[in-house]
Amino acid sequence: MPGMEPVPAGQPGGADDQGTGPGIGDLRGGAPAGTPAPVGPASVGPASVGPAPVGPAPVGPAAAVGGRDEWRRRWPPVAYWARVTVAVALSLTVLAAARAVQHILVMVLISIVIAVGLDPAVQALQRLRLSRSMATSVILLGVVLFVALFVALLGPPMVRQVTDLAQHIPQYADELSKRDDAIGRYFQEHDVPAAVQNFVADLPAKIANSFGTILGVAGRVGAVIFNLVTVATLSIYFLTSLPRLRHSARLLFPPGRRVQGEWLLDQAVSRIGGYVSGNLITSGVCAVTTLTALLVMRVPFAVPLGMWAGVADLIPQVGAYLGAAPAVLIGLLDSPVKGIIVLVYFVLYQQFENYLLAPRVMRHAVDLSPAAVIISTLVGGSLLGFAGALLALPIAATVKVVLTELWLRPREEEPTP
Repeated sequence: MPGMEPVPAGQPGGADDQGTGPGIGDLRGGAPAGTPAPVGPASVGPASVGPAPVGPAPVGPAAAVGGRDEWRRRWPPVAYWARVTVAVALSLTVLAAARAVQHILVMVLISIVIAVGLDPAVQALQRLRLSRSMATSVILLGVVLFVALFVALLGPPMVRQVTDLAQHIPQYADELSKRDDAIGRYFQEHDVPAAVQNFVADLPAKIANSFGTILGVAGRVGAVIFNLVTVATLSIYFLTSLPRLRHSARLLFPPGRRVQGEWLLDQAVSRIGGYVSGNLITSGVCAVTTLTALLVMRVPFAVPLGMWAGVADLIPQVGAYLGAAPAVLIGLLDSPVKGIIVLVYFVLYQQFENYLLAPRVMRHAVDLSPAAVIISTLVGGSLLGFAGALLALPIAATVKVVLTELWLRPREEEPTP
C-alpha cells in the first residue's frame, strides 16, 4: 500500500511470516514465535519454584518395583533363616534323645525330689555336729531298719495266711454251697466246689505250662527292684552332694542375675521339701487312722497292716489299692462281713484324703491351692502315669515360683497409668 514501509524479514508480518496467521507459539498458548525468552526467575521450570505438586502415589510398574524393594529390606537375611533352621533341628534332636531316655530322666527327677525332701533332716543332724555324709548314712540306716521291721512284722503272717487260704479253698467252697441263701444256691447250681477242686488239682500243671508267663512276671518284678535300687542310690548321691549342686546351679545364671537366681533356687527347694514333708504327713495320718480302724474292727495283724497302708499311701494313684488289698483279704479270711466293712472303710478314707486332707496339707506345704493340687496330680498322672503323679506337685510348685518372680511381680510393681 502507498505510504507504508516494508516490514523487514523475521518480523511479524514480514516475508518469513507469510501472513498466514498466528505462529506455532500462539497455537500452543505460549509467546509468539520469535519473542525472546524471558530472563530471570521466570526462566526456571515450574517444578523448581514453590512446593512440589501433591498427587496420588505412583501406580504401575514403578510402584511394583518399589514394593518388592521394601519387602526385600524387611525380610530377614538368609543367615538368619540358617540359624533358625539349625536351632530347630538341634531342638528336635534333643527332644528325640530325651524321649528315648525318658525312663532314666524320670528316675533322676524322682531321686532329686527325694534328696531335696530329705535335706531338712540332714541339716538337722548336721546341727548336732555330724558331717553331711554321716547324717546321710544315719537317715539311710533308719530307712533300712524301718523296711526290715515292716517285712518282719507283715511278711511271715501274710505267707501263713495265704498258704492257709490255698489249702482250705475247697473246704470254704463246700461250706458256702451248703448255705440256704442266694450264695448257696448259686454255688449249687454252678457246682462251684467241684470246679474249685479241679482247679486246685490242675494248678501244678498249669504253672508248669505257664513257664514263659512266670518268667515275664519275674522279669517285671526284677525291673521294679532294679529301678528302686537305682533311685535309692541316686538319692543318696544327690543328698550327699546337694550343696555343691546348688552352687553349680547358681553359676548358671549371669552375674547380674545370680542373686535372683539363688533366691529362686531356695524357693524351689523349699517347695519340694514341703511336698515331701506334706506327703509324709498324709501317709502318717493314713497309717494311724487305718491302725485304729483295724484294731476297732478286730482285724488280725492290725499293726503291720496299718504300717503297710501308710507306706503304700506314699505311692500316687495305685498306693490306695496296694494299701487296702492285704487288709481286705485278711478281713475276708476272718469273716466275709468284716472284709466288706474293711473295704468300705478304705473307700471312705480315700475320698477323705483325696479331696479334704491332701489338698489342705499341700496348700500349706507347697503353696498351691486345693484345686491346683488336684488338677496338677490328675494332669501328671495322665501324662506319665505313676511317675507323673509323683512329680506333678513339685514341678507345679517350682513353675509357680518362677512365674511369680519373673513375670507377675514385675508387673505388680509397674506404675498404674
